[in-house]
This record gives sequence, structure tokens and C-alpha cells, in this order.
Amino acid sequence: MAKTKPGKKDLDSYTIKGTNKVVKVGDCVLMRPAESEKSPYVARVEKIEADHRNNVRVRVRWYYRPEESVGGRRQFHGSKELFLSDHYDVQSAHTIEGKCIVHSFKNYTKLENVGAEDYFCRFEYKASTGAFTPDRVAVYCKCEMPYNPDDLMVQCEECKDWFHPSCMGMTIEQAKKLEHFLCSDCDSENDAKSSANGFTASPVSEPKAEPKRRKRYYSRNIDIPI
Repeated sequence: MAKTKPGKKDLDSYTIKGTNKVVKVGDCVLMRPAESEKSPYVARVEKIEADHRNNVRVRVRWYYRPEESVGGRRQFHGSKELFLSDHYDVQSAHTIEGKCIVHSFKNYTKLENVGAEDYFCRFEYKASTGAFTPDRVAVYCKCEMPYNPDDLMVQCEECKDWFHPSCMGMTIEQAKKLEHFLCSDCDSENDAKSSANGFTASPVSEPKAEPKRRKRYYSRNIDIPI
């Protein structure tokens, strides 16, 4: 850790102005953007320090939203998804609006209820090159896309792969009403009518954990299934 400059002192915590919420090193925070119409920025606090006039500043590591990265937002990005970047900065502590929680992807998919303060991160992002770590993730369904925790998926009882209802010719409403499901490959001997009548979903809502199958992968940096 860099040494504190003369006239400055490290602080253990900072109380957000106008609130009783206490921020400590390692916490994730929402920071006020320059443009009022934009969503708050999300950052992880790396250091808190005050100068001789008691002005408090925080060293932060920024999270990027998908639309702020090279390539932009993709179909599989969740609405609460963030990338932990290699972009560090120093900001006035007065720009902190509130606290939030950036969960691991696995923990986020286990949440019973997602609150306004809940986000998740499954990639680290190198802002200077646009590279992601990890550079590949598991894919599912016939569309071979990574798992988006916002989307309902149904699991084939035979092959155990997960599928988007739309990719299987179903609406979400139809999928929620079903009790058993075989994908078209596993149910190839049945005609389209009997297959449609036999559609059932397991589970009948969004999975509470990341799908388990990991036989195919999506290369995040070159943007094609491999």
C-alpha cells in the first residue's frame, strides 16, 4: 500500500453525508455522476484518507457497466451485471450517494429476491485493451449463449441442458405452466404437435443457481462460441 502523503491521514471509515451509513475499505458504493440523468457509478473503496483541512477523499476501483465496455451490452448480460475494471481513481467522499453489494455470479443466482442495492460481477475488465478475465464462459441452449440470470430457462430432463423458451418455440407463459420438458433433440421421435403438448418446465421460474452443464464455452474476448 502506498504511504500516506504528509498532512494526510488514513481513515478506517467514512459516514455518508446526510445518512448514518458507514463506508469502510472494501465496501462497494454508489457515486454521483456529473450528469444528473445518468445512473450512479459503482466503485469499490480501496482507501479512505483526510487532509489537514479534514477533506475526505477515497481511492476507488471502478466497476464498468456492459454498455461502457468494448463491445457494449450483449443479450446474455444481466441488468445488474458489472465488470470489475483496472481503472483506479481518487474522488471526494462527498460524491458517495450510498452503499451497494456486488455479489459473485454464483451468489447472485442464489438470491431469493434481488434488491435495488444488489449487483453481480463475473468478469474482470481491462479498460486499456478491452480484454476480459475469464475469457470464456459456459454456454447453454441452441443459441449457445452464456447464462443470463434475468431470463427464465427450462431444463431438459434427458440431456440436462438448459433452454430459453423462445428458442424452443414457447412463450414464457407456456413454459411456466409445464411440468416436464424434453428438448427437440431428445424428443426427435415425436412430431411437433405431441412435442408441444408435452412441454414442461423444470424449474417453472428462473433457476435459483447457475446452470450446471459446462460442455461448451463462449470466448468472451473474440465473441464466438468455441
